[in-house]
Amino acid sequence: MLSESFAEHIKARPEQASQHARWLAAVRSSLKRDEVESLLVSHSSDGLRINALYPAAEPRPPMIRRSSGPWRISQRVDHPDPGTGQSQALDDLRNGSDALAIVMEGSLAARGFGLPATRSAIAEALSDVHLDLISLRLDAGGHALLAADALIALAESRGHPLDSLDLDLGVDPIGTMAATACCPGEVQAVDRRLADLVASLEERGLNGSVLMADGRCYHEAGATEAQELAAVLATGVAYLRALQQHGIPLDTARRAIAFQLAVDADQFLGIAKLRALRCLWSRIEEACGLAPKPIRLHAESAWRMFTQRDPWVNILRVTMATFSAGIGGADVVTALPFSSALGLPDGFCRRVARNLQLILIEEAHLGRVADPVSGAGGFEALTDGLAGEAWRQFQAIEHAGGMLAVLRSGMLQSLVARAHDVRAAAVATRRLPITGTSTFPDINEQSVPTLMAARFCEPTSLTPWPCASIAMAPLPSRRLAEPFERLRDAADRQVDATGRRRRIFLAPLGPVAAYSERAIFAKNAFEALGVEAVQPEHGSTALDLAAAFLASGASMACLCSSDTVYQTEAASAAQELRQVGAAPLFLCGPRSTACEQAGVTHFIEQDSDLLALLPTG
Repeated sequence: MLSESFAEHIKARPEQASQHARWLAAVRSSLKRDEVESLLVSHSSDGLRINALYPAAEPRPPMIRRSSGPWRISQRVDHPDPGTGQSQALDDLRNGSDALAIVMEGSLAARGFGLPATRSAIAEALSDVHLDLISLRLDAGGHALLAADALIALAESRGHPLDSLDLDLGVDPIGTMAATACCPGEVQAVDRRLADLVASLEERGLNGSVLMADGRCYHEAGATEAQELAAVLATGVAYLRALQQHGIPLDTARRAIAFQLAVDADQFLGIAKLRALRCLWSRIEEACGLAPKPIRLHAESAWRMFTQRDPWVNILRVTMATFSAGIGGADVVTALPFSSALGLPDGFCRRVARNLQLILIEEAHLGRVADPVSGAGGFEALTDGLAGEAWRQFQAIEHAGGMLAVLRSGMLQSLVARAHDVRAAAVATRRLPITGTSTFPDINEQSVPTLMAARFCEPTSLTPWPCASIAMAPLPSRRLAEPFERLRDAADRQVDATGRRRRIFLAPLGPVAAYSERAIFAKNAFEALGVEAVQPEHGSTALDLAAAFLASGASMACLCSSDTVYQTEAASAAQELRQVGAAPLFLCGPRSTACEQAGVTHFIEQDSDLLALLPTG
């Protein structure tokens, strides 16, 4: 049962309504304008309203993990050489990790790396690893069944009863289909094989899950929080139906399914998303006539938030994501190393990923409280709002025939692409800034070493069940920073070829107070595109600016000052700069006919599309 809206909550409580009214009056008085809505209210990518202030929520049962205590700290085993992967895994386990994610080549998560898809590779990578002391998750994509068989055989060959292990086999044919556009040709054959696998492992006492309803591929393609949740719910329901139709009791079927979500640096939405999934799956269990039980929930730091430029900022992003995952109730958290977008991380980067989790658990004590945000008005309202929107979208998927149907028809891909386009536009205009990439870039940053340079490949479908190619678009894997990185890479290639970086001259007009803000804005904008911004120490007259431009070695120029100064000095400065060859000529501020007539060709404002700022060719 989703709780009442914020407005209903306030209306139903006269005392809180009075307090809220007084607070709003004080805010309006302080701001000296009636713009509370635009200044203090934001909206999520799903259109959910996020207020600045919330009252305490009514007490409710906390969201509970499957096991008490802190979450499991997972590290990836993804080196193409199994021996190196084994050394990395042992180092991680000796120094604080208690879970491993076995990443196989060809899977979405491998990013061009991953263990070879052989039984011997899995055995070598896990040699000397005490399987009964840790949690293990397979991330094998199209190799899922091969990897599952190999891992089970390895465990049994070591004399480990399956009920003594903590395993998530990660079989996700629907997720593989979404990422690769390879559709099972005979759905009934796939369902039968899954049911047989679940039944066999249930008889042998498997302690863990066989199937994984994984939201990462949808998140990477650009899905909103509600879209990712809806896709995960619909995937879980599809697996429930498939198993039940082939004789697996619903109670057994639900135990066979684990869940995985991507978590980014937005701590409020990240926490709400994980909590909402637990709430929504409980609702599905009740609809199936089952008493709800805690689900097995994995969280991984979101790939789409990672950057190649100024990758050190990724440490902060991953820390926020891990914090959100832990607070939100994840059972197992995989924090990707901060250099992951550059290639295969080295030992230092892996250690940072591991240690940030240890600090959150051992020093911040985040694992000591079950559902720490329970009762917090803001988090409860956001959880409820997100759950409501995700449930509406889940019902739309079910109405359209279920998860397989919406993928085959392209309906889901279209919705996710639309969400990506909205977010990409916000990135291009810096309404959604990316620190170190689109804002405050370091034009001369030093590279971070990796074991192997990035070699991203499309995930492959190597499923052992019948597969049919159909006219279905695979969900692309995208990072938000990529458009800016492509421009920076092109600029760096030009430096390598010519020995000189493209420059733009920032022409400050008037006193420092008049031009400094826009000069900083323009410097960030152009250096985010790989163009070095240079400027004189002080504001100058039009003639002085022309001389300084010639001495700067720049080919382009951008006027920077206040609107007041522009009215009297911009036109003459533009004319002088044009006469000495500044082309193109920019102005940081609103469009002006007089300045256009004087030679300004481009205007940069807060909502300008930076990716379209520089002329091509």
